[in-house]
Amino acid sequence: MTDSARFDVLVVGGGMTGSALALGLARQGWQVGLVEAGQLAKITETPSTVTSVDDYEPRVSAISAASKRLLDSLGVWPRLARERHCNYRGMEVWDGDGTGRIRFDAHDLQVPELGSIVENRILVRALFQALAESPVTVLDSSQVIGMTAGGEGRTLTLADGRSLTASLVVAADGGNSRLRQWAGLPTREWDYDQQAIVCTVRTARGHQHTAWQRFSPTGPLAFLPLGCEQPSDEHYCSIVWSQDTSEARRLAALDDDAFTSALESAIEGQLGAIESVSRRFTFPLRQRHAKDYVSGDVVLVGDAAHTIHPLAGQGANLGYSDVRVLLDELAQGRQRGLAPNDPLLLARYQRRRKGDNLTMMAAMEGFKQLFARDELPLRWLRNTGMRWLDRAGPLKQRLAAEAMGLHH
Repeated sequence: MTDSARFDVLVVGGGMTGSALALGLARQGWQVGLVEAGQLAKITETPSTVTSVDDYEPRVSAISAASKRLLDSLGVWPRLARERHCNYRGMEVWDGDGTGRIRFDAHDLQVPELGSIVENRILVRALFQALAESPVTVLDSSQVIGMTAGGEGRTLTLADGRSLTASLVVAADGGNSRLRQWAGLPTREWDYDQQAIVCTVRTARGHQHTAWQRFSPTGPLAFLPLGCEQPSDEHYCSIVWSQDTSEARRLAALDDDAFTSALESAIEGQLGAIESVSRRFTFPLRQRHAKDYVSGDVVLVGDAAHTIHPLAGQGANLGYSDVRVLLDELAQGRQRGLAPNDPLLLARYQRRRKGDNLTMMAAMEGFKQLFARDELPLRWLRNTGMRWLDRAGPLKQRLAAEAMGLHH
């Protein structure tokens, strides 16, 4: 590529959201560039075969039916289906401080599965394999160091001196998005004073293709099923354990034996003894939402627009909903001969996504507050409500269908 190039759309950030959007835009016929800081060779390297808990990537995503449909339409899901992933058919949620318990089952919803747990790197690898067969110009190992507005859209300056111009720049560069800051798009955010501990464990009992989640006043714990290729693989789970910061630090510092003992107790021995645990990683939890998703020729998607508590594993799916709607709006605009930075198209995207994202964030915040409180009346209400909902067939099924994106 020369020192300068022009595109219809430039996507900055080649994670799960940005790479999917770039693929979809190229399929519509736009001239698309994807700028990614990581190295292509590293992104596309073959993941190691599983022989222990350390062979799984600690970061995983729960991919809903709606997100799966999007990935299928981009030709990515058939690749993923051949890779390591786990379709889960059940979800069990309970209150660690009471008797409330609720179970969601794919059979009741008349669907093959509730969703799929996929390691993030395997998903991104499949996306980049599809990108290699598409007309997208992928600029890997590229750092954006500046952005200026001009008559023809925006110009991005890369660290190696190249400049890229596009009618529309999409910021898919994560929760701490530099492009969002440069575009002057403020956020509303707050710290939960919690950290999430993530790692992989091997359990004595198989996970039964079920996602397990226990709530407690200090934070939720999720066991997400991994490895469904062989029956022997069904003993691996990815855990996300959200705890108040001081407690998370204490737990993460424990040795393997002490940590597995604490974890076994926290999940109430649901999957038997925890036989081994990988290295632990922790990250602080913040809720963040951009007040606007659009500024002139710049639009935000995924974590650049919103980050959410990992309570229900909806982060990746919210990002894919952004992708789906933005692709829909730009496809309609292209049919009408409009430019990708047409203000009406981008305003429609913002209007369609902002409400849904805020609703999900408010629901997660409400859940977190409800389970963080220990007063007896609230505890009674929680447990009675969960037991009632578990028996309320149609309402329970509707809730599950909403979470899976089956109503879109």
